[in-house]
Amino acid sequence: MQKKILLAVDDSTPSRQAVEYAGRMNGFIQGLGVTLFHVQPPISQFLLDEAKGSSRSQAELNKVAARNAEAARGLLARYREMLVRSGLTDAAVELATQPRHQGPAKDILDHAQNGLFDAILVGRRGISAVQQMFMGSVSAHLVENSPVIPVWLVDGDVRSTRVMAAVDGSESSLRAVDHLAFMLSGNPETRVCFFHVAPRLKDFCEINFGAEAGAGLETLITQGDRRCMDGFFPAALTKLREAGFRDDQIETRTATTLVSVGETILTAAREGGFGAIVMGRRGINKSFFGGKVSYSVSHKLADAALWLVP
Repeated sequence: MQKKILLAVDDSTPSRQAVEYAGRMNGFIQGLGVTLFHVQPPISQFLLDEAKGSSRSQAELNKVAARNAEAARGLLARYREMLVRSGLTDAAVELATQPRHQGPAKDILDHAQNGLFDAILVGRRGISAVQQMFMGSVSAHLVENSPVIPVWLVDGDVRSTRVMAAVDGSESSLRAVDHLAFMLSGNPETRVCFFHVAPRLKDFCEINFGAEAGAGLETLITQGDRRCMDGFFPAALTKLREAGFRDDQIETRTATTLVSVGETILTAAREGGFGAIVMGRRGINKSFFGGKVSYSVSHKLADAALWLVP
C-alpha cells in the first residue's frame, strides 16, 4: 500500500531541508509516494480590481499569473530532481501547484484532505527573521488546524532515522502509534522507542497546596498515570505487532522530570540521537496539559522532525 505524503514547499532553506528529509525517509518507508505542492504568491488586489474594466490591466494580470506558474513549475522540478537522486522513482513523485486562494496553510490543508494524504510534511523555520516568521506561521496554522491528517515538521538538517514515540496514555497518543506503525510497517530495520515522562503535580497546577496536601496529590497523579500506562502499552504494542514489528524492534523507556515534560522529551531525543519524535497533539480527554507539551516540543524543536498526530 502506498503511503502518501504532501510535501508543501517554497523557495527557502527549510523547504530544501524538508525535501532532503523526505529523500532520506524513502529508505525506511516502504511504498512512499510524495506530492510536491507549492502555493503561488498572491496577485495584487490593485491589479485584480483594475483588470475588471481594462483589457491592458487584464493582460498584465495574465503575465503575472503566467510568471508565477512558471516559477512554481521550475521550483517543483528542482525539488523533484532532488527526490529522484535520493532514490524515489519518477512515478513516486508528483507535482502540484496553484495560486493562493485562502492563504498558504488553508490551501495546503484543503489539498491534503481532498487528496486523502497520510501526512503533511513542511519545513518549520528559516535562517532569516522573515523566513522564521513566515514558516513558523504556516507550520503553526497547519498543526493547529489539521483535523485529521498528521503534520510532520522538519527543523534543520535531520539525518538520523531513529524514531521516538513520546506517549502519555491518551487516545491521541495511541493514534500517533497507529500512524507510525502504518508509515514504518514492512521495514525490518526500523527501531521504535516508546518514551513516557511520568507527570508531576506542577505539570498540572502551579498552586502550592502545602507539603502534606501536595504529597497526597502527587501520589494520586502517580497512581493514575501508572494505571493509564499499564493499559496503554499493551494496546500500543499490539498495533506495532499487527504492522509486522518484532519485539526486538521495540523498546520502552520511562523518565521523571525536574523541569517540564516537553523539555524532558527534547533532551532525551537529542541525547539518544533520535531524528523523529512522534506524538499526539492533545493529551488525555483533549486536555490542555497534553496540548501544552506538544506546543512546547514544536516550538523548541532543533535539528529533528516532529510528527504531530491530531
